[in-house]
Amino acid sequence: MKILVLNSGSSSIKYQLFRSEDWVSIANGLVARIAEPKGELKHTWLEADGSQRSSEETHPVANHDEGIDRIVARLRDTGSLADVSELVAIGHRVVHGGTHFKEPVIVDDGVVEAIRGVIALAPLHNPGNLSGIEVTRRLFPKVPSVAIFDTAFHQSMTPTAYRYAIPEYLYTKHQIRRYGFHGTSHLYVAKRAARLLGKPLSQCNLITLHLGNGTSATAIRRGQCMDTSMGMTPLEGLVMGTRSGDIDPGVLIYLNQNLGFDIDQIDHLLNRESGLLGICGVNDMREIDRQAGEGNARAKLAISINVHRLKKYIGAYYAVLGQVHAIVFTGGIGENSAQIRARSCKGLERLGIVLDASANQSGDSRGERCVSVADGEVKVLVIPTNEELEIAQQAMTAVGLQ
Repeated sequence: MKILVLNSGSSSIKYQLFRSEDWVSIANGLVARIAEPKGELKHTWLEADGSQRSSEETHPVANHDEGIDRIVARLRDTGSLADVSELVAIGHRVVHGGTHFKEPVIVDDGVVEAIRGVIALAPLHNPGNLSGIEVTRRLFPKVPSVAIFDTAFHQSMTPTAYRYAIPEYLYTKHQIRRYGFHGTSHLYVAKRAARLLGKPLSQCNLITLHLGNGTSATAIRRGQCMDTSMGMTPLEGLVMGTRSGDIDPGVLIYLNQNLGFDIDQIDHLLNRESGLLGICGVNDMREIDRQAGEGNARAKLAISINVHRLKKYIGAYYAVLGQVHAIVFTGGIGENSAQIRARSCKGLERLGIVLDASANQSGDSRGERCVSVADGEVKVLVIPTNEELEIAQQAMTAVGLQ
C-alpha cells in the first residue's frame, strides 16, 4: 500500500510517496513556478536496488491539474507507482482549519467548504492547499483525500491560552484568537520524544521547539497542547527568519501615524523584512553564525536576541507545565545548531536543564539523540522532524488502515 502526501501552494506542489509496510519514502519532489513561463519539476526516487536517483525538467506547467498529472507520470515512469489504484490515500497538508478540525478528516464537499470558509485566516496558504485537494478529488475520485491541518494539534488549548484580551465580539463573530501552527511537526517530535523517554505520550510533559526559518514553541502536557507561541497567524511568537515575532501592537500604530506606512507595507515589513533579516541583513542562521564568528556585531546581536526570546519561552512554558520531562529541539536550526541549543539552555540548570557539552557539540544531523547529562532531571532531545511522514501515517489512520 502506498500513500501520496501533497503540500500544495499557490504556485508549487511538494510531494512524497510512502510505502506503508516500512514507511520508507520511495519518491519525492517539487513542481515549481506553476502558471509561469518556465515551470520546473524536480523528482527523486529509489530504484529497486535501493539506490537513489534524481531528475529535473524545465517546461511550463499551466495549472495544478497539469502539475499533479506530471507528478503521477514521473512516479509511474520511475517505477515508484505502477498505477493510481496502488494509492490507499492522498494526505494533504492544510495550513489552517480554524476551529472546525481537531483531527485529520476524509475530504468531502462539506470539508472543502469549511476550508474555503477560513481562507480569510490564511489567505496565502489555504487557497493553494485547497487547489491540490480539489484537483486530486477530480482526477482520482476513488482515492480518499485526507486533510491534515497545521492547526489541529493546538485545538486542545483552553480559552485561557487561546483567547486574546480584546472585545468579546471579535472572538465570537470574527474568530480572532490564537490558533498556532507547525502542529504536525510538534506532534511528530512529541511522539518520537515519548519513545526515547520510554513513556506513553499521554504521560509526557514536553516543550517542543521547532526552529527554522519559521519558528514556534509548544507546551505539551500529557500529550496535549496547552499553549503555543504562534497566534492567529504565524507572525506571533519567537524571532524568525524574516518575521518579527512578538512586537508591541503600538509599533504598528506608530508606523502608520508617524511614518505613513499603510497596512500592506506593515504586513510586508513584519513578515518579509523583519526577524533575523531585519536585525542583521541575513536570515540564514549558518551565514549569521559565520559572520558572528568573524566579529560582525549585528550578527552577534541577531543570535543574542533570538536566544533571549527562546529562553523566555522555555521559562514561560516550564511555568505553565509545572513539570517538564524533556525539551525537544527540531527544525533546521534546532537540529543543526549546537550553539543555539547551548545558549538557549545556559543558566537553566536550576530548572534541571543541563546540557552535556560533548554530546551537544558532536554528531549534529545524525538523527534522534539526547544531548543532556545522563542524570539530568529534564532531558534535552534533538529530533529531526518529518511532517510528511506524520501526514502519511495520519492519512492511513483516517481511512481505517492503521
